[in-house]
Amino acid sequence: AATKLASAEKLMYFCTDQLGLEQDFEQKQMPDGKLPVDGFLLCVDVSRGMNRNFDEQLKFVSNLYNQLAKTKKPVVVVLTKCDEGVERYIRDAHAFALGKKNLQVVETSARSNVNVELAFSTLVQLVDKSRGKAKIIPYFEALKQQSQQIAAAKDKYEWLVSRIVKSHHEAWANVSRKMQPAPEYQDYVYLEGTGKAKKLFLQHVQRLKQEHIERRRKLYLAKLPQALDALVPDLDEIDHLSRAKAEKLLEAKPDFLKWFVVLEETPWDATSHVDNVDNERIPFDLLETPAAEQLYEQHLEKLRDERKRAEMRRAFRENLESSPFVTPGKPWEEARSFIMNEDFYLWLEEPVYMEIYGKHQKQLIDRAKEDFQELLLEYSELFYELELDAKPSKEKMGVIQEVLGEEQRFKALQKLQAERDALILKHIHFVYHPTKETCPGCAGCVDARVEQLLGSRFIRQHRNPLADPGVDRLNLVILGKDGLARELANEIRALCTSDDKYVIEGKMYELALRPIEGNVRLPVNAFQTPTFQPHGCLCLYNSKESLSYVVESIEKSRECAVGRRDNHAAQLPLTLILVNKRGGGDAGGETLQSLIQQGQQIASKLQCVFLDPASAGIGYGRNINEKQIGQVLKGLLDAKRNLNLVVSATSALKDGAADAADLRVAMCLMCGDPAGADEVLLPILQAQPCRPAPGGGAAVL
Repeated sequence: AATKLASAEKLMYFCTDQLGLEQDFEQKQMPDGKLPVDGFLLCVDVSRGMNRNFDEQLKFVSNLYNQLAKTKKPVVVVLTKCDEGVERYIRDAHAFALGKKNLQVVETSARSNVNVELAFSTLVQLVDKSRGKAKIIPYFEALKQQSQQIAAAKDKYEWLVSRIVKSHHEAWANVSRKMQPAPEYQDYVYLEGTGKAKKLFLQHVQRLKQEHIERRRKLYLAKLPQALDALVPDLDEIDHLSRAKAEKLLEAKPDFLKWFVVLEETPWDATSHVDNVDNERIPFDLLETPAAEQLYEQHLEKLRDERKRAEMRRAFRENLESSPFVTPGKPWEEARSFIMNEDFYLWLEEPVYMEIYGKHQKQLIDRAKEDFQELLLEYSELFYELELDAKPSKEKMGVIQEVLGEEQRFKALQKLQAERDALILKHIHFVYHPTKETCPGCAGCVDARVEQLLGSRFIRQHRNPLADPGVDRLNLVILGKDGLARELANEIRALCTSDDKYVIEGKMYELALRPIEGNVRLPVNAFQTPTFQPHGCLCLYNSKESLSYVVESIEKSRECAVGRRDNHAAQLPLTLILVNKRGGGDAGGETLQSLIQQGQQIASKLQCVFLDPASAGIGYGRNINEKQIGQVLKGLLDAKRNLNLVVSATSALKDGAADAADLRVAMCLMCGDPAGADEVLLPILQAQPCRPAPGGGAAVL
């Protein structure tokens, strides 16, 4: 109860938590001299204490108050721990205060921070009468106001956290520094403290992490059906397997790692894989979760349903084929009641059956029309006596229908009378105007097939390098070392038009040249590129060394072609040419005769044409002339055409697009004589099995 205190040069502290940690807090010293005391807060604990009698406590408080009253200093009674207060204790404390003159009571809770500031401000008002009188609020009313204030501050603080923290990787130290200037942060920390502010931050971060994990989970689960469809599309493979065996089967699939990733640590959502957004492969341990197990079961059910639907489609088609009620032209509405049963409706929608029925009807009608056409051919005498204008009278049509009426092939088209009559009229027109346009064989007409063979090299040009559709273009490789290739390329270009066109036998061809003088294994010196498909190669030499270069280059090129299975490059037409030496004369003792002899031997080895100065009628020491160039290009053009012919004929025989007799007739016209055709055909026929000509086409030809 002393009114003057002396503690010079001692550190001031506000709570015992600061003891021993003074350096962590603001250090203030007690002032020199005596410190006057202006008033007292008389604190009364109203909670239920252990081994404590409140009545005895209240007597002690009463004695203490009597001592304080003697000082003539203002006193405020402060009831503490009201958040755990006993109602009787609070009531007795108020009764004690009422017995004293002007003794005010403030109900507080330091833990809840309720009315603490009010207790001090009440005492200050009693010390300084000039201040306004503080309104004393009961504990529960103050607690309600405090709770509302805290709730509002919490909402604002959570909004601030959500605006600043977007990633679950954020750390409290960095975020708290960012938020310190914000009033939302300051207000909440003032009311609730830094600990609770951090707790709310950690809750928000955890929520962000869970949301991220859930997004990844949904992504993986959405991808799982695709993975199952790709890895185990066959029901027989997994229908009777346990889950463990099914997982082992998945791991054994070649494309397993394309869809799944096996993590060293589990579960997947506790590993770093969850943050690897670039890797969308499914964690394999996800299959152990109920959601994944449900998707696996759905996959099984889908495969079972697909099998059952396929069985229903097959059963329906078999039902159609065996049913005597399904005839050509019968509408679906009439046939449905005869061919449908309850099982069909359980598994497939009616439009599916209608589609199958429509396809089956088309097959029936096409077959019935073919049979009816044969019937008309068998009764050809019916059409002999018609007028030349081929317009039968009504009576004649009646006679035709009467004669054919008993035939089953006639009755089969009973529901398609208009189409049946049209077939009769079309047949009559063909009898009197037999052309490939009116032929009932349509695309199978022999005349049309021969025309197709001649016009398009046996039905179609195959995607083969030798069957280049650019007939008016010649791609030529010029091979030679030490500038020979470039020199000849320049000489040939000088003979071309300004747009690289060259005239051969009065026809204009586009000429593309590719001079090569280096290692042909390098892409820059390759015979063939994505934009250049050679039709032939001119091989130039003027010495033993340049001839060796040509031989090595050709062998390397053919080896590469065999490795790529490129028959075109392996069979490329070659022409070996002896050209002049720069400056003339013999070099290294080499004579013209020895170079010619060596060239002939190499040409025989490479199975190519050899061109020497003597055979061309020119003297040694001159390059080949324009006439020679024209002959060489014409030879390459003929070789290109023959190779196109052979490849097309082989493909046609393979695909069944033509038989041997068809091809022989077409080749006779192309080659000019049967011997030339046989020379081309014999190697092909020896390698390809022949089949009889359909419809007696060979005999007709």
